[in-house]
Amino acid sequence: VILLLNSPKMKYVAAALLVSLSGKNADKNSVKKVLESVGADVDDGKLGDLLAKLADKNIEDLKSAGLEKLSAVPSGGGVAVAASAAGGAAAAPAASEEKKEESEEESDDDMGFGLFD
Repeated sequence: VILLLNSPKMKYVAAALLVSLSGKNADKNSVKKVLESVGADVDDGKLGDLLAKLADKNIEDLKSAGLEKLSAVPSGGGVAVAASAAGGAAAAPAASEEKKEESEEESDDDMGFGLFD
């Protein structure tokens, strides 16, 4: 599928994949029917080019190869983790200050009486 991204219009690729997912063979009529059902204009030349590229390929194999390539693409999750770790380190001193304030407030509890006694 990744190799097909260089085609001029992804709508043809998407329609061919939808036909394939339905269990049918992605031929010109079935792909054209999907595109026309959503009101898309169909260029028979572009559709023919795509189907010629797909003629000797298994769509399931193309999807698997594309997923393998996508798994190697960084998703940016490491940056968020680093940022949250830095934020967590900054929050740690604030938490210790809150504990010190709470310990001073807790010392008031030793006055010999409680609120609900």
